[in-house]
Amino acid sequence: MAQRRLTRKERQAHTRARLMRSGATVAARRGLERASLDEVAEEAGFTKGAVYANFRSKEDLFLSILDARFAERLEELDRVLASGGTPEEQARRAASGFMQAIEAEPEWERLFFEFALYASRNEAFRQELVKRYRGLRGRIAELLARRAAELGIEPAIPPEQVAAMTFAMANGIALERLLEPEAVPDDLAPTMMATFFRGLRAQAGSRDLR
Repeated sequence: MAQRRLTRKERQAHTRARLMRSGATVAARRGLERASLDEVAEEAGFTKGAVYANFRSKEDLFLSILDARFAERLEELDRVLASGGTPEEQARRAASGFMQAIEAEPEWERLFFEFALYASRNEAFRQELVKRYRGLRGRIAELLARRAAELGIEPAIPPEQVAAMTFAMANGIALERLLEPEAVPDDLAPTMMATFFRGLRAQAGSRDLR
């Protein structure tokens, strides 16, 4: 059976995805400062022209990689919150998914901190990174507020602050695992998040509507 030919739009999406994967690999290996679009193109098996046909600049490529990763995390969190269970159980599942994603793509840990380092030296990039960070935190806060309402919980801490706290914990776990992986067993992040949300629910004096 003959293989279906890809449409122009599908070919472009395929090329863009390959360039983003190669960009992540090169940036994790070389750092964002030293990574070049020539090297990204070579890694992906394309010309530099293919890179510029899909991305305006090196920064645009890296921010697109971040956008894709943030979208994946939001989809995962949506699935977890729709799956039922107590906030602690859902927090444990979400943290387990986060750790599994890191395990599946170990270069992402290095890349994430490369984003932060590059942003500290490039104000325009920092502003774009912060814009995305705030957007993701805002969406997570909305999801947390919706779940609290479904459970009849009156949050003792604003959902926006809870989202910021979970970001800080996830980033801390990622850093600890990057520096000392043997000190971060697979169940550490799930246990930490479950404990955190158990404390939040106790502080709120919630009604259990399960």
